[in-house]
This record gives sequence, structure tokens and C-alpha cells, in this order.
Amino acid sequence: VSVKYKAVNESGEEEVLKKSYSPISHPSTEGVVDFLVKEYPPRPGGGVGAYICSLTPGESLTASLKAERMMHGSPVVSKRWKKVGLVGGGTGVAPLIQIVRILLDDPEDDTTIQFLSINRKERDILMKNDLDQLVKDYPGRFSITYSLTDPPENWNGEVGRGTVDMIREALPEPAGADGSTMILVCGMDGFVESWAGPVGRAPPLPDGSKGPKIQGPLLGLLADAGYDASEVFKY
Repeated sequence: VSVKYKAVNESGEEEVLKKSYSPISHPSTEGVVDFLVKEYPPRPGGGVGAYICSLTPGESLTASLKAERMMHGSPVVSKRWKKVGLVGGGTGVAPLIQIVRILLDDPEDDTTIQFLSINRKERDILMKNDLDQLVKDYPGRFSITYSLTDPPENWNGEVGRGTVDMIREALPEPAGADGSTMILVCGMDGFVESWAGPVGRAPPLPDGSKGPKIQGPLLGLLADAGYDASEVFKY
């Protein structure tokens, strides 16, 4: 969904700010939808997360439902691939954990999932308890690898923002574009760019709104690791 928030921009003028959030709950859940929102300190031109987190029971916000996310021509994820690799930087875990829940909840889906979660410090790992529980609940189908760019001395996970060697250890290997493997990457723009190249935008729509996202060529670490563009989707 796209959340609207009336705030003060960097020029000191009032304007409506927008920020998109992906549900973390299963799409079949009725009557409620869960979102992962990180509260950053309010600042000119930002602060949507802080605004959402400041709401109290009974208050409301203005949001609009966005179109289904098309991944290489289709919104379908269940029973589509044999192996799925997920690369999440920080809050990029949000849309990815919903993908995990969709795949694991389907009794007819035997997709194996390898999740690589990359953060700065250990305390920055969002939804760690949920992810670790999924490993216990679905042995053989779901695995998680954590990497920190600023780890403590006793850290025994991966270190760094990503390398080709880390990819080979933590994600499904390239499958020669045979349609059996998909790597999904989500995080801040710079994170996604370093892993798979930048996401572009089509020209603005007639109503002035942003044009749809364009995947663009596959670059970065995943290209270096030998994946085909058809095996990677950038959020």
C-alpha cells in the first residue's frame, strides 16, 4: 500500500509525502493485515514511519492499494519455481517474508527457500525470531543466513554487504535460465543497485504519478555470480 502523510518538506513548505509498505502477513488472512514499519526520527522530507508509529488505537491513516507486483510478467509465486533465493537488506525483509509465508503455507508447494539477511548490527535484524522459527518449522525447505557489516567480536555469521563467495554459500546456484530458480532482492536503492543494478522508471503517467518500475539490465554481484536476468527480480 501507499501511505500518504502531510508534512513539511526540506524547503519548509507543507506537502503530502508518500511511502510504500508491503504486508508481512499471508494474503489469505481475513480481517487484518500486518505491516513492518521502522520508526525513524521525523525530518524534513521524511518521517512517514514515525507518523505511522505515533498513531494510537482508534486513529486512522490515508493509504491506497497498489497494483499487484508483476515479477517477470506474472504476480504468481506459489509452485512457480523449484528454488528461491531471497536477499534482504534492513527493512527489505518485509515483502520477502510474505513470499516465504506464501510458499511454505502451500502444502502442494515443495519450493526450497534460502534467505540472506544483511544488516549493519545484530540489533538491526528485523523479524529474526520469526525467521529462526520458520527454520525450525520447515527443516529442509527454509534456511537463513545472516550477515553484518558491523559485527560484534563474538559474531559467527557472515560479514559484509555481499560477495560472490557469500552468494555461493547462501543462495541457490544459477540454473542457466531454465525457469527453475529465482532470486529476489529488496532493500534501499543503493543496496539493490550493488546486488543487481539499479531499478529504472518509465515516464510519468498522464495523471502526473510515477511511471512503473523497470527492471533494467542485471548488474552487480548477482551478475558477477553468473545469474541470468530472468533469474533475478529487483524490488
